[in-house]
Formats: sequence, C-alpha cells, structure tokens
Amino acid sequence: MCREMKMNQEISVVNGNLLVHSKTTLTGVPGNITLAPTASVDLPTGAFLGAVSQESKSHHVFPIGKLENLRFICCFRFKLWWMTQKMGTFGKDIPIETQFMLLENKEASCLSEGTDIDTQDETVYIVFLPLLEGLFRASLQGNAKNEVELCLESGDPAVQTSESRYSVFIGAGTDPFKVLTGAVKSVEKHLRTFVHRERKKLPGILDYFGWCTWDAFYTDVTAEGVQEGLESLAEGGAPPRFLIIDDGWQSVAREENMWTTVAAGTQFPSRLIDIKENHKFQKTDEKQEDSPLGLKHIIEDVKSNHSVKYVYVWHAITGYWGGVKPGTTGMEHYESALAYPVVSPGVLNNQPGLASDCLTVFGLGLVNPKKVFHFYDELHSYLAAAGIDGVKVDAQNIIETLGAGFGGRVSITRQYHEALELSIARNFPDNGCIACMSHNTDGLYSAKRTAVIRASDDFWPRDPASHTIHIASVAYNSLFLGEFMLPDWDMFHSLHPAAEYHAAARALGGCAIYVSDKPGNHDFKLLKKLVLPDGSILRAQLPGRPTRDCLFVDPSR
Repeated sequence: MCREMKMNQEISVVNGNLLVHSKTTLTGVPGNITLAPTASVDLPTGAFLGAVSQESKSHHVFPIGKLENLRFICCFRFKLWWMTQKMGTFGKDIPIETQFMLLENKEASCLSEGTDIDTQDETVYIVFLPLLEGLFRASLQGNAKNEVELCLESGDPAVQTSESRYSVFIGAGTDPFKVLTGAVKSVEKHLRTFVHRERKKLPGILDYFGWCTWDAFYTDVTAEGVQEGLESLAEGGAPPRFLIIDDGWQSVAREENMWTTVAAGTQFPSRLIDIKENHKFQKTDEKQEDSPLGLKHIIEDVKSNHSVKYVYVWHAITGYWGGVKPGTTGMEHYESALAYPVVSPGVLNNQPGLASDCLTVFGLGLVNPKKVFHFYDELHSYLAAAGIDGVKVDAQNIIETLGAGFGGRVSITRQYHEALELSIARNFPDNGCIACMSHNTDGLYSAKRTAVIRASDDFWPRDPASHTIHIASVAYNSLFLGEFMLPDWDMFHSLHPAAEYHAAARALGGCAIYVSDKPGNHDFKLLKKLVLPDGSILRAQLPGRPTRDCLFVDPSR
C-alpha cells in the first residue's frame, strides 16, 4: 500500500503521518489504511478513511495511527443504550464504542510548501465520524500503544468483508461547531440514508410545557392518576399542554420463567399480548356499565377538560421490553418469534452485565422484520383513532443485537427504522415521535424523519450524584446528537433538591420542558419561571451545547 496519499492540500498521509492542514494528527499510519476524497461544499476539508485486510471476517479491528498530545472530546457508549463524554490527549484515552471524536490541534505546520497559509499557525479542529458502510458499522477505540483503532462489525457471522473504503469521515476547519455541522452534512450527502436536523419537521410539543407519568406513577399509572396529575399542575398555574403516558398502559403478560431471575419491578420479563390498552385504561360508560370506552374516551376528556394539545404514549421499538409474545391470539400475523440478543464485544466490555441479562438468556419476542411495518401501522392507527398524537419509542438499540440471520445489525436496524418512520408519517402528521435509548450510529445514520431524541441516560430523582453527570452528558452528547435531531433533556421534578439546576439547564437547552411530578408535589414558583400562563414556553432556537472554552474540559469529572 502506498505510504503517501494526498487527497488535497488539507488532508494527506505523508511518510506514515496523517496530516490535516499540514499539522501532524496521527503518526505511524499503517500501510493498509486508505484515504478516499470527498467533494463537499458543506466542508471543503474532508476525506474518508478505510482499511484493507487479507482476511474476510464479520468483525475487524484495524490500528489507524498513533494519537499523542492532542486534546480531544469524544462521545462513547458506556451502555448499550446511551453515550456519555470522555476527554483525553492520547490514543489510550479513547474508550471502546466511541462514535464521535473532535480533536484540537495547535501544533505548528510541519510543511512549508503547498500549505494553506491561513491555518498553518491557527488552531485546527478535526472531527472523526465512524460511519455505516454497506452492512458494516464502524466505531473507534484506543489501545495501550496510543493507537487509534477502527472497529468494523456486521453483527452477523455470515456477513463478512475484507475491506472498507468509507468507514470514517475526517473533516477539519478553524471553527469546531462549523466543522461538525459541515461534516455531518457531508456524510448526509454521501450516505443518503438520514437527514440533518435542520431539514426535519419539529413536533408541536416542543413549544409547550408538559407532564410525563413515569416518575409520578411508574408502571402503576392509571386513567385516574392521569386526571389527577393534570389537575394538580393546572390548579397551581402551570397547565401542561402536552402529556406523555409512559410505560404502564399496555396489555402485557409476564413470563414466569424469566421473572424469577430478575429484580422485582423490572419490566423486561413481560411481553405484549395486545395492541390495545390494558384494563386500567378501559373506562366504561357510566350509563351503560357494560359499554367500554377505553383510551379514546380518556384522551377526549383530557383534551376537552384540561386543554391538553398533544398526547403521546410510550412503547418499546419491539412492542414491549420483552417483545411481542409469540403465538398470541390475534397477533399471529406479526410472526413474532423468540430471538436471543448477541451483544457486540465493545458494548459487552463497557457493560458486562448484559452477558447474563434476562433477554440475553430467555430471548425477546421479535416481530418478523418483513411484518414490522404492519405491526407499527396497526398499533399507531389504533392510537391515532383514539386521539393520540405521537409516541415515545424506547429501547431502540436492542435491535442491533438481533441482526444474526437478518443480514446483520445495520440491515435489521434500517428495516425497523424505515417501518417505524413510515408508520409515524402515516398516522401522526405532526411527526410525533421521541426516540429513546437510541444512541447508536446504526439508528442515527438511518433516521430520515425522527426529529427528537432523548440525549442521555435517565433523570434519576433518588441518586444525588447523578444530576451533574446527567446535565454534562446531555450537553456534550448534544454536540453530536444535535446534528441529527433535537436533543431532549428528559423530565425532571420541580420539587427536588436539584430542581433549579435542572430547570436552568432546560431553559438553555432549546428542548422540550416537561416534569414528572407526583400530583401535589410541585414548586410553582420555579415552574412559573419556565411556563407562561397559557402553558407555552420560551425555547432557544438551537440545541444547547458547551461553549468553545470548555469543549475539552469535563466539568463532571
């Protein structure tokens, strides 16, 4: 392989060094690493990096060069579901499952001829975006030798390759925010599988104050509890204009053999047995006790009597945490079958408990990917007919673990996301969808319509140490996630020791503002700083992100 590769004057490999704007960025670049040009008006300085192997496999790890003494920020998955930030200066500092990395290079130019004189002595910001290429998904990681490694995986032993040419996009410039935006827009034009946030329709909930039932009731939510929560907030002068009925409304059955192996209160051992609501939401006509009115009656009531504009309900991307119960009467046409998650080595390294997770051991009821649009469409059309305006779709990253036999993780994720977005477009015209537990690039680079994404692990009201970590993670994750969708900073409690901290962050976040207060437990003085009398909010035009001076310094560590 040639030791000298010049894409343009800005990015090249010379004598085994990756030069960006003539500044040494990686050293010791191996001979099997390739560069391919890109012609993008969004970011003039860009190139694609790939690698070649002598062996065809479903999982590759390629060293791409040493990183030493350059500050960086990266976002990596510390759990299957979520990313958080990490800062460092050496290759060994790069965590496994890194999906975005931004470097700061203040070094003087190492070349005196043929260089861009405008950036020779300026700080250059260099972004590395591991991508999807064909049926493979890329990520970055470091090793003890300070080498940056490119990890390629298909998630299906039968899907193999010996080379990649466009697995990492490298972009650079003197403004870190413009570099990142330009890089993602360049990749958008290259892949044509996703759409940048700026071109997506934002749902109406973002401009109103909301209430979510989760922390107030967890899965014990009832129709009466929904009424009580809305009334309690309205009486204090903070009327919710959107409502999220979280987990607890669906018809599910517990798998007893799974239940004995997990902690009490977890929902993973349960599977969906009907697309309709459970008995807690089966309201009846007071005049005719045997005449069920169900979810539709409840939604009509909250909209007419509480002036709620939008109502969303929760469901998992597989229907419920444990999927759709195979063989359930009335749901046979979805062809649900038990599938056993196979977690990627990188995720398992960061979250080893998944090896004995109940879904890994006992399986998940997976709807046939060829039937999944019909599942979503029947579920969503039923909800839309009841007056529901959108859905919060949770546990999305579980799909990446189920690719064996379906063409791999990229293939099955794309099938599920295309079906989900098509159903939402058909049934919820306001683009009513919140993506949740969805921080993998398989999904991000497949999202053409979804415009809102939960930006970090949950708000944990009972964990005092979690709040600084939560806010920092959202802010730094938003650097990357905010190019794809509008980051959602999650619910919080208005009556809580960290309430003002969370409220201030959301006031700056450009995000939806909603609480999960228990009825009667509110701080209306605080809420009135966020919520106007008509239930609307003032929202920043762009996602909240860290300023340039703290990009490479982690305040939570």
